[in-house]
Amino acid sequence: MARFVAIYRERPDAEAAADFERAYRQTHLPLVARTPGLISAEVSAARKTLAGEPVQFIAEMTFADRESMSAALRTPQWAAAGKNLAEIGGLEIATLVILDDPEPVDLGAADTSA
Repeated sequence: MARFVAIYRERPDAEAAADFERAYRQTHLPLVARTPGLISAEVSAARKTLAGEPVQFIAEMTFADRESMSAALRTPQWAAAGKNLAEIGGLEIATLVILDDPEPVDLGAADTSA
């Protein structure tokens, strides 16, 4: 599994934040949904930012594997979604991340004596 994650910083102006999120959901997500090889997309509102710049929401797109994602990122559909994101002002507030497959952590091996 391969994941593309977009972290959108909160805009200082509440109206601008609401306008961006509306445009994101109404115009950007339908374009993303057309991307070949995309298995799922999830958008989560950020309840509270504990460190760093305030975050408005996080979007995660899942692909079967790294090769499928790499191919999808080169499609006209993905390019159209990227162009739209720039048009609605998302690129200026986004951090875009490609995640490797998760590695399990053995929590039983953690030292809890401290």
